[in-house]
Amino acid sequence: MSKNIIELTDANFDEEVLKSDKLVLVDFWAEWCAPCRMIAPIVEEIAQEYADRLKVGKLNVDYNPKTAMRYGIMSIPTLMLFQNGRVLEQIVGAMPKRNLLARLEKYLQPV
Repeated sequence: MSKNIIELTDANFDEEVLKSDKLVLVDFWAEWCAPCRMIAPIVEEIAQEYADRLKVGKLNVDYNPKTAMRYGIMSIPTLMLFQNGRVLEQIVGAMPKRNLLARLEKYLQPV
């Protein structure tokens, strides 16, 4: 995992995501999930390119079932964008980077 991505767990999710003062993009994934592996490099690129205004974390649903259940994760990959503890956007499935950014860009504008 790159230095720009936080490994999220059931134990640290509230502190790292819900209490964050930055926007947080959470990638719900699993090792056995081929589409998750396809989207992983895109998530890493976004983490690097938007590091100044976006915190990015990955949560392995197999090892952290409580958080996955809490947010009703039924399909992976699922990306959720949080701000001040609230879900702003939910994106299910792998997609090209430009499509993903099109869904996120309204939240990523510099202040």
